[in-house]
Amino acid sequence: MNTSTLGKAGLVVLLAGQLLPMIDFSIVNVALDAMAASLHATPIELALIVAIYGIAFAVCLAMGSRLGDNVGRRKLFISGVWLFALASLLCGLAGNVKMLLLARALQGVGAALVVPQILATLHVTLQGRAHARAIGLYGGIGGLAFIIGQVLGGFLIGADIAGYGWRSVFLINLPICLLILLTAHRFIPETRNDRPLPIDKAGTLLLAGATGSLMVALALGPVLHWSWPCLLLLMLFPLLLAQLWRTEIALEKRGGAPLLPPVLLRLPSMGFGISLAVLFFSCWSGFMFAVALTLQSGIGMSAFSSGNAFIALGATYFMVSVSSTRIVERLGKRHTLLLGCAIQMSGLLLLMAMFYYGWRAVNIFTLIPATAVIGGGQALIVSTFYRIGMADVPTHYAGAGSATLSTVQQAAFGMGPMALGSLFTQMLQQGDYQQAVLATLAAEWLLMFILVLRTLGSKRTFVASCQLTGKLK
Repeated sequence: MNTSTLGKAGLVVLLAGQLLPMIDFSIVNVALDAMAASLHATPIELALIVAIYGIAFAVCLAMGSRLGDNVGRRKLFISGVWLFALASLLCGLAGNVKMLLLARALQGVGAALVVPQILATLHVTLQGRAHARAIGLYGGIGGLAFIIGQVLGGFLIGADIAGYGWRSVFLINLPICLLILLTAHRFIPETRNDRPLPIDKAGTLLLAGATGSLMVALALGPVLHWSWPCLLLLMLFPLLLAQLWRTEIALEKRGGAPLLPPVLLRLPSMGFGISLAVLFFSCWSGFMFAVALTLQSGIGMSAFSSGNAFIALGATYFMVSVSSTRIVERLGKRHTLLLGCAIQMSGLLLLMAMFYYGWRAVNIFTLIPATAVIGGGQALIVSTFYRIGMADVPTHYAGAGSATLSTVQQAAFGMGPMALGSLFTQMLQQGDYQQAVLATLAAEWLLMFILVLRTLGSKRTFVASCQLTGKLK
């Protein structure tokens, strides 16, 4: 594997490339009303505008990883940024819903080419403290982007720069893409596996089918009131997943190159990372959904004010993320995760108290203490996610490991609004927004408690993981 050390400038370029696709998950949410008025979009079409990006992203992630391993991660990174820029331009110029949906799907494909190359490049070009710091920044930027999208989207819609309205949330990507393209070739070293691996066609199709069925069902289920096509797609997911596992095991036994190597998935640290992703990221997206809806529909804040309500969360998130390397070095990954869970759970209790006792006084400023605490806890959890999940992954599996964690992360993001959003909607029908958001936050607190129990029982897991990794290498 031809590698050279990644410098600071290259790290900045990679993280800028990571920021763009992540922002586009949330920035569109605050522009939906403007899109509906401009394009006469139906509720189903609006749901698809949000979902199709995540679906294309999740479906193509593993293939983007394999292509990067084979033809060069820098080359795929640059190609992905080009495609993302073109798709963003098409989104900004879209004159109807069909064109916007096609452009959003292309954006998702571009993002799937970009994101796996970043974590894989960090994993194979950096070691020791430099690697730990880069992973901390990677986790920090990834989470912060979700908050930036909410705030930036609200600002752009409110400012209506040059009369572009909602189109500006896509066109803002173009100058950033241009800067990345002008600097990527110079500052990012090219890396690839020494031996190109053949494309696992069966695994690719089964993974795409499983991921796509889950994401489409989660996106359209609430809009279509969980009609039979949505339930059918949901039932297809575990069947396709089981077939994918059988197919990959059979290919591995024949000495082939599975898209998701079972030997990698058997790593206890990878298994723990996957369970962490399911529990935490579903909580996170469900939290953003429930609180944003409460602030806008329940309390009456504008989209801009609702976005600004998360500024304190984003600020503490970033500051703690920057410091996470020192914290992990001092406490270790497992204890840092436990600390993050404790802080997050304390913040949730504080927010619940705010909504319960001070409902009529809720505003941007009264939310600062609770959201700031939550942001600090989230930063510590996310900073350990990639450190734990990738800790024992051999370098020749870097792309596959990155794609696996990212795919599960995106699926979890989609699950959150469905699971916690369904609880929120059910409680809203029986009561009001105050009761609905309190029940949702309580459910999230319970899921975080389950994560704490899972972490407390994981000590032997990390020891076994190190032993298994030695065999893999």
